[in-house]
Amino acid sequence: EAQLVESGGGLVQAGGSLRLSCAGSGFDFDDYAIGWFRQAPGKEREWVSRIDSSDGRSYYADSVKGRFTISRDNAKNAVYLQMNTLKPVDTAVYYCAAQPSGSYYYTLTDFWDYWGKGTLVTVSS
Repeated sequence: EAQLVESGGGLVQAGGSLRLSCAGSGFDFDDYAIGWFRQAPGKEREWVSRIDSSDGRSYYADSVKGRFTISRDNAKNAVYLQMNTLKPVDTAVYYCAAQPSGSYYYTLTDFWDYWGKGTLVTVSS
């Protein structure tokens, strides 16, 4: 059974940093792109970042570009999201997700196969 487990969330002051981790199991991790989404209270889930499976190419939503960095370690079946200069608007539950390598659409939740249960990030002002 495919499984994704997020960790690293918590409470941080504005301007601070957090590093989220996503551990995958039960599927061929090397063949999947991994993404991060977030969902703030009362809002829809939104795409944050994605990293390709093979060449490690990364993509970011405009709202986090320059502040967040995604990386992966295929030997550990893990993906990380380094979040710097956090803002209160970054407060949300953060989810990691997996989709087959080569998928064209990645900003929409419908195109991701596997999801974790999320980790809460709270940024205080």
